[in-house]
Amino acid sequence: QVQLVESGGGLVQPGGSLRLSCAASGSISSINAMGWYRQAPGKQRELVATISNGGSAWYTGSARGRFTVSRHNAENTVYLQMNTLKPEDTAVYYCTASYSSTLYTPNAWGQGTQVTVSA
Repeated sequence: QVQLVESGGGLVQPGGSLRLSCAASGSISSINAMGWYRQAPGKQRELVATISNGGSAWYTGSARGRFTVSRHNAENTVYLQMNTLKPEDTAVYYCTASYSSTLYTPNAWGQGTQVTVSA
């Protein structure tokens, strides 16, 4: 099994930046990709960004150009750098890990970290 622990959430003003971190432990060799989901109040959970073991990244439309997903393989850590934050980015952000080498499937979840964008 894989365990994921997020950190880095908080309160930020519109236009500001935050960096989320996620440390993975356990069966690291099972992981083919990692990613970030978010869930805003009253909304469905959505996939925000993913990054493969080879470093290929994918972003949902609202995140493209503002968010950057990266990973430090030696430290088993993945990051989500969020810039130019908007109030609609307010959500609980979850780190996930996928065992699939084809379609991204969240097989493991972190506990979530709150991001609030407000003046």
